[in-house]
Amino acid sequence: MSVSMHKLTVPVFIRGLNVLAGLLDKAEAHAAEKNIPLADLFNARLAPDMLPLSAQVQRVSDTSKNTIGRLTGVAAPSFPDDEKDFAELRERIAKTIAYLETVKPSDLEGSDVREITVTFGKLSFTFAGDDYVLKFALPNFFFHVTTAHDILRNQGVAVGKIDFLGPYS
Repeated sequence: MSVSMHKLTVPVFIRGLNVLAGLLDKAEAHAAEKNIPLADLFNARLAPDMLPLSAQVQRVSDTSKNTIGRLTGVAAPSFPDDEKDFAELRERIAKTIAYLETVKPSDLEGSDVREITVTFGKLSFTFAGDDYVLKFALPNFFFHVTTAHDILRNQGVAVGKIDFLGPYS
């Protein structure tokens, strides 16, 4: 039995984005309870050379939508990285989910063999679509969801493994 590229991507990304929204809920409740400025959490990072929480949310959004764009060959919507608060991060998550919900299984047919090239500065990697999803896109997506979780945990927000895994239907 095979697994479709749609099933490997769209529902996984939507689930992860919803988990991320749940983490932001817990962060906001924590900030209100402890009288911590939300900006402190928005800008929190694990290490000085790592991106802050806000950028982790942006990377989760970008990874999910750009993965679909690369797989379909149709440009994904572009969102500027200019969010200034939790409400704007939530809006970005919602817009990303809305985009992903427009993607049909037929849009991804044949994308498992599509050649995908990803370039970072002088580094360039070329994958078949299925390898791109399994070896690059999903690990990158979950790296940033995990880092957002860990930033919040490090800041005292009561999040754990169940919050990261999210609800099961």
